Amino acid sequence: MLKNVPDAKVGILYQNDDYGKDYVKGFKDGLGDAAKKMVVSEQSYETTDPTIDSQILNLKSSGANVFFNVTIPKFAVQAIKKAHDIGWKPLHLLNSVSSSVGVVLKPAGLEASKGLLTTYYIQDPTDPQWKNGQGYKDWLAFMKKYYPEGSIEDAFNVYGYSVAQTLVYVLKQCGNDLSRENIMRQAASIKDLTIPMLLPGIKINTSPTDFAPIEQEQLAKFDGERWALFGEMYDASKK
Repeated sequence: MLKNVPDAKVGILYQNDDYGKDYVKGFKDGLGDAAKKMVVSEQSYETTDPTIDSQILNLKSSGANVFFNVTIPKFAVQAIKKAHDIGWKPLHLLNSVSSSVGVVLKPAGLEASKGLLTTYYIQDPTDPQWKNGQGYKDWLAFMKKYYPEGSIEDAFNVYGYSVAQTLVYVLKQCGNDLSRENIMRQAASIKDLTIPMLLPGIKINTSPTDFAPIEQEQLAKFDGERWALFGEMYDASKK
């Protein structure tokens, strides 16, 4: 945003809990001093709210031309639809928690979702470029065998599968010592682990002072059918 939207006026919608507030803090930390000038409106919601229509109207009224959408899937669907319905067309930055094509974008409307930006670190199961890869084929076979009722368009099913593979790796590293202390020790000493359904080039690393397993992501833009990856791979571990 700092590189490409010099006149940015940012409106933020976030969940009023640690999940939402952490995203907002990280966003502002990334902007640095510019955040005070660029963020023109912050709207929050509770998970018990029936809709977020009024928040979207307030964000549009603020004059924001960038929308940072920090929502869980239910409210992401509502936000995308409402922004489209009222003709508000900001640069729409959608957090990866709600980027699933099957769970969010299709219910919100593919046309309404066109142009959204998000970040990816796993392979989108709706993206045809991964369909011939062994990682995708193994995931699909797993889904058919163990979770046949699960959606193969839901990126959360890729996420869950990948988390489970990471846990299996940690447990194998523990050997015969499955004490809490050793499990935590191994979980905090992962080095350049690759998991089949991560994007190419993304590796899992942890240390006793850094528990964040993934610190690389790539931008993606929704073209009306799928998320199209573009640009450089961002690596927070090198900042």
